[in-house]
Amino acid sequence: MKALVMEQPHVAVVKEVPYPAPKPGEVVIEVVQVGICGTDFHIFEGEFLSPYPIIPGHEFSGVIHELGAGVEGFAIGDRVTADPSLFCGKCRYCLTNRGNQCENWGALGNTVDGSMAEYVAVPARNVVKIPDDMSFETAAFVEPMACVVHAMNRLQMRAGQSVLLFGAGAMGLQLVQSLSRLGASSLTVVDVSSRKLELALALGATEAVFVNEQSRLAGRTFDVVVDATGIPAVIEKAFAYLGKTATYLQFGVTPKDASIRVNPFDIYHKDWTILGSMAINYTFLTAFDWVKEGRIALEPLVSKVITLEETPAFLAKPKDPELLKVQIKIR
Repeated sequence: MKALVMEQPHVAVVKEVPYPAPKPGEVVIEVVQVGICGTDFHIFEGEFLSPYPIIPGHEFSGVIHELGAGVEGFAIGDRVTADPSLFCGKCRYCLTNRGNQCENWGALGNTVDGSMAEYVAVPARNVVKIPDDMSFETAAFVEPMACVVHAMNRLQMRAGQSVLLFGAGAMGLQLVQSLSRLGASSLTVVDVSSRKLELALALGATEAVFVNEQSRLAGRTFDVVVDATGIPAVIEKAFAYLGKTATYLQFGVTPKDASIRVNPFDIYHKDWTILGSMAINYTFLTAFDWVKEGRIALEPLVSKVITLEETPAFLAKPKDPELLKVQIKIR
């Protein structure tokens, strides 16, 4: 089969690789649509925890192509999406509902071969059938929405709180919709793209601030500050906008060796809460229900669809700040 393989940092090629025959309890999915995530860029740059070589891709949809031994409840041809999480189910974190911190954590496209390929093998327990009226494009968004749902569970935001969000990319705009639905009184979004900021306002933000106009925020503080950029310089400055008893949420993925400076006296004196949000934590089905019921607008977030053959060049070129989600159409 054909797949995109990251052979080492900065080296991605499309080539023939062996078909992933299903093990007992697995299904093979013929991939239709794959989203390119910021984490995929980090893997390409050598900034994540992935081994090499690896086939990336962890947000995807397709149809079941083959069933492994013992699989029940699915049939060849079923339209599906899948949770890429590979939790061991045995460690203390898994056994206390903290699977995203599993001592043996793995994920399709992150630690083992993923879905930027014609076929991918997936544990059947991770697979979810999608309704006929859900597009493959939308179904490939369930995984990123599951990350957002986990973030909202971590945040435990109270109705009426003021929120400042850095980053209006595809993930940021999913956060905009989720934060507004969960009761933010005001929701200010900062970004480098005026087009993205316009979309943020249309999707639930109450204020849009172009990055060069942050002087408008001088002296203001918020109950909740969220970073969806993963840019250390942005993150460090974001702490200046935390009010007393405020909560900071780190959602964007940074390079693994990044660092910032934070005043520990402020953490103590202002009663700050600092949270991280790592991937998915048993939130895939919840996200699927949210998407299935049309509560989050996702298809407007797809800026571009490319082929697998176009993907290596896309990963290698500088990021276009105007793009939202880019997906790969496999078939």
